[in-house]
Amino acid sequence: MNIRFISKNCLLLPRSGKMRVDAKVYLNEYLYENFLEEESLKQLSDAATLPGVYKHVIGMPDIHTGFGLPIGGIMAMEVPDGLISAGAVGMDINCGVRLIRSNLKVGDLTDEDLFNLLKEIASRVPTGIGKKSKHQHRVGKYFEEITTKGLKALLELGFAREEDHDFVEEEGSFSGADLSKVSRRARRRGNQLSTIGGGNHFIELEEISEIFDEGIASTFGLKKGDLGVLVHTGSRGFGHQICIDYSSVMEKAARKYGIELPSKGLAAVPITSTEGQNYLAAMSAAINFAFANRQIITYDIREAFSSYFDCPDTELDLGVVYDVAHNIAKFEKIEGKELLVHRKGAVRALPPGHTGNPAPYISSGHPVLVPGSMGTSSYVVVATPKIVDTFYSVNHGAGRVMSRREAKKTISTSMFKKQLGSVLYYGGKAANLLDEAPEAYKDIDMVINTLADIDMITKVARLSPLGVIKGDGGGR
Repeated sequence: MNIRFISKNCLLLPRSGKMRVDAKVYLNEYLYENFLEEESLKQLSDAATLPGVYKHVIGMPDIHTGFGLPIGGIMAMEVPDGLISAGAVGMDINCGVRLIRSNLKVGDLTDEDLFNLLKEIASRVPTGIGKKSKHQHRVGKYFEEITTKGLKALLELGFAREEDHDFVEEEGSFSGADLSKVSRRARRRGNQLSTIGGGNHFIELEEISEIFDEGIASTFGLKKGDLGVLVHTGSRGFGHQICIDYSSVMEKAARKYGIELPSKGLAAVPITSTEGQNYLAAMSAAINFAFANRQIITYDIREAFSSYFDCPDTELDLGVVYDVAHNIAKFEKIEGKELLVHRKGAVRALPPGHTGNPAPYISSGHPVLVPGSMGTSSYVVVATPKIVDTFYSVNHGAGRVMSRREAKKTISTSMFKKQLGSVLYYGGKAANLLDEAPEAYKDIDMVINTLADIDMITKVARLSPLGVIKGDGGGR
């Protein structure tokens, strides 16, 4: 394809054929030369053919081939005349990352302490594909309320602190959810609150190992040498089934609306159509489910720390730094236009002063959490005003360079353990986690620096993994 650099770390795939807009991809030269897949470019160009697509489609530094839209892909649709696509949101609706801080110093903890903490957490939070919630007896009868109200329902049920919602995107409660628009099969798969699943999902103990911006880090409550916890999971089988259901609905309905689809993965319907509005209502329920999932996991983590250190969890801080969503479609006003922004494997990133920031972070911009692999660093960054060029979006992680099948074929158990080094892990057997080896992912420093070097983001802190909980089973 005729792709070329138009400025530092920014490539242009110009409009051609049936494309209605250009595509932009943010990569440094090394990532471009070594890891850019032809198929992911094809998926971007396919997205650019859809009616109503605005300005350009975007690929982030972690871009890799997905279903329909590539992972690390962003597509903005004009409102009200554009389309909505379930595949462009993704299978795991509102998969996201939450960072919890503590006042514990890593230097005061032994490996035994860390392993026992992992064990305490894992005893409360089931891991792996298909695992069910240990809280089902308590939350099951409030399922409709939870999927409709998100964190607001959990505060009433005692699973959240009063201030938690201040540090979650959309305050953890996405409007417009309607459980009646969700299939029975999806609702049956809604028994997985406070579970992390398999694949790239995890709970990770981190050391705040480096501070790049003392002022912003202080605003976030981050101090060098402190212990933090990253949680990465989403809407589990509930959201996955919603995506499957509505991708099928949209593929059939597209013919009715005269929409030429470039692929099944980009099945789409008008935003204002009955099918489009039904999907928005179902997607919103899955978004609230995922926020609730990470919140109840936070509750379980606080209990685990409290039990191990024999003190109230508040004495250890354990406050939420932030919770950011990826795999989501949101109505946003950008450059004076009302847009429906699809972010698949991408995170909203608002710069300082943007009114969409939560009140505590208006002056700094909210934290953007970018995890690496289970053996490499993760980052806390903030956006700069230049981020408007990506529709206020940043990559959600490092991005795969090997498919799960390829990783399992080429990485041995001994290689996996060597790549992890001193990082402890708990849960799945090493032989079942080879597809999550660090070698299967891009270099997180390269990925982060792609945007940092062109002043689209500012690095705030580096997090170094100490111990990780993973579940068996392929992820999405």
